[in-house]
Amino acid sequence: MKISKNKVVSLSYELRVDGKDGKIIQTVGANNPMMFIFGIDSLIPGFERNVENLTTGDNFAFLLPCEEAYGAAREDAMVEIPKSSFIMDVETDNDLFYEGATIPMTDSKGNRMTGVVAEVKDDTIIMDFNHPLAGDALFFTGKVVNIREATPDEIKSGRLSCASSSCSKCSEGCC
Repeated sequence: MKISKNKVVSLSYELRVDGKDGKIIQTVGANNPMMFIFGIDSLIPGFERNVENLTTGDNFAFLLPCEEAYGAAREDAMVEIPKSSFIMDVETDNDLFYEGATIPMTDSKGNRMTGVVAEVKDDTIIMDFNHPLAGDALFFTGKVVNIREATPDEIKSGRLSCASSSCSKCSEGCC
């Protein structure tokens, strides 16, 4: 069976930043592979394009330039926010605000997002809402562990079902 639309794909892989000699930032083993439904836009398109038509047992290695991964870092994703916006329980907890701190937030529409503190000023904080890998080329090496047909429920919901996956975290609601 080949990787194609509406197939559940299991992959093991290693991800490096900026090429095959770059720093390893993620390793996913065959004993707990990454599983996804192919062709429903759940992964970056460049990744899917490079694994399409592979079969179980095939190895892969490819480089995604930043434009095909998470894009270039965008200046408009850097937002200066008044410290008063972070007031919790009457006071601002200044211990939360240091360069590199990751802060979960919501936008004006209630959408969840994560920002990274880029700079702390007297009355404001500059938050970076770029994807952490924006601006990076990504190098993937790995192997196709398994391929199967997605169930009608999985296709409809866009999520893997616990009963048909090997997810060991179903009790945590990951499926």
